Amino acid sequence: MKQAGSSTSAAIHAAAGAADANLAHAALIALDWGTTSLRAYLYDASGNVLATRESTAGIMNLPRSAEQGGFDAAFEDTCGAWLADAPGVPVIAAGMVGSAQGWVEAPYVEAPANADALVAGIVRVKAACGATLHIVPGVLQRGELPNVMRGEETQIFGALGRDANSVDGGTQALIGLPGTHAKWVVVKSRRIERFHTFMTGEVFAALREHTILGRTMTTPDRPDTEAFLRGVTIAREKGRAGVLATAFSARTLGLTGELSGRQQPDYLSGLLIGHELAGLDAILAQQQSALAGQSLRLIGNEALCERYRLALAQFGCTQAELVKHATERGLWRVASQAGLINPAARAAHAG
Repeated sequence: MKQAGSSTSAAIHAAAGAADANLAHAALIALDWGTTSLRAYLYDASGNVLATRESTAGIMNLPRSAEQGGFDAAFEDTCGAWLADAPGVPVIAAGMVGSAQGWVEAPYVEAPANADALVAGIVRVKAACGATLHIVPGVLQRGELPNVMRGEETQIFGALGRDANSVDGGTQALIGLPGTHAKWVVVKSRRIERFHTFMTGEVFAALREHTILGRTMTTPDRPDTEAFLRGVTIAREKGRAGVLATAFSARTLGLTGELSGRQQPDYLSGLLIGHELAGLDAILAQQQSALAGQSLRLIGNEALCERYRLALAQFGCTQAELVKHATERGLWRVASQAGLINPAARAAHAG
């Protein structure tokens, strides 16, 4: 969700501020620059994160317009101290900063796509401070219903980097990225083969905030797992007619006294996630696969991923592993593959 910030500088914080003293060991600055936020990571030559900074200056919330140098201002506010104390450190960025509305457009590479394809598609932009940003492209899947991702591709390669043997050869993996626009990605031989997007998070927000369903809802003190799983079950067992035929039950179950106002948000969440997973299951069935028995990975907010784990279990998928730090690992991996980190320095540091 977009959040307004009174001051970009005030929104920045050093989550590992004490590590700023280790700038002598800095080997890379990496940016996860999205629509509503900017996260920066400072690495040493072994890929360890020395410090992090965060800002509300996403591409749609710059301190001033892009034409007036908004991207430069946000970059300077977030990373200026690092750049001043560690000049010449390479910079890589992924996410919406490379979109048509970003600092510079990094055209999509086409699926199937591996890490080498991302490296080949990197676009460079020179900041006013003199640093060069290396912007990672997104991935485009062509077809009757084209699909795109921008930012998730880097997280995926970060997840793959955790286990070098898990998806080598012909082994296939399924990776889920819950969120505003949830992605489900089929990876084979360490390549993004195909993927599917479900607008679950955005539809939930729209239904709750802009339709009659939200009129009887109240915000619960804590998540109601029972109401959530009830929604998942309705979608799985009664949802063949689709979400348009079941969504109104979030209101009618309240009107008939079967759901309290506090339970309705979790019920609607479960209903929509249930429809998402039912749709995914149908897609996998067309590919001679299924969610049941699937071993998959989840990337994203831990609380949201836990919700998906509960929902996936209703579909027979009980092996869903949460991958942490996928963004940081992915940015480091792409930067390494692009040759941005000096191999000799990395080897010396490791020794």
